[in-house]
Amino acid sequence: MKKKVWRLVGLVVIAGAITLLAAGGLNENMVFFLTPVELEERAADVIGQPIRLGAQVKPGSVDWNADAAELRFVLAEGGVEVPVRSTGAPPAMFQEGMGVVVEGTYGDDRVFHATNLMVKHSNEYAPPDHAGDASEAYKSLIEGT
Repeated sequence: MKKKVWRLVGLVVIAGAITLLAAGGLNENMVFFLTPVELEERAADVIGQPIRLGAQVKPGSVDWNADAAELRFVLAEGGVEVPVRSTGAPPAMFQEGMGVVVEGTYGDDRVFHATNLMVKHSNEYAPPDHAGDASEAYKSLIEGT
């Protein structure tokens, strides 16, 4: 009877330790997704924490310095604007007015310091406007042989 009780106590202790470790690891690795409006509301609580910020790139706000590999732009949503500073080259599809998600930290300087920049794009494929009849494109290849 004593062995069963000690086994049960041991299992409870092991299960509790695993749960505690898992919960602690998840809390440290959690990344919040916010909009500029939500960031403005929670700014003091998220300074220095890893977060993702998603919104539209404000037209006319993009400043790319190729020599320093530094990109600056503003994310805007609901009347709230957040300046973003990103290092490294922007993705090829990056442009003004499009939706983007940046990952990084919000600083005391009220600037979002991005370490990762992801562009949002449609999952629907549409052929280019200039795409015509494919047989015409292949005709020159077939006739050339």
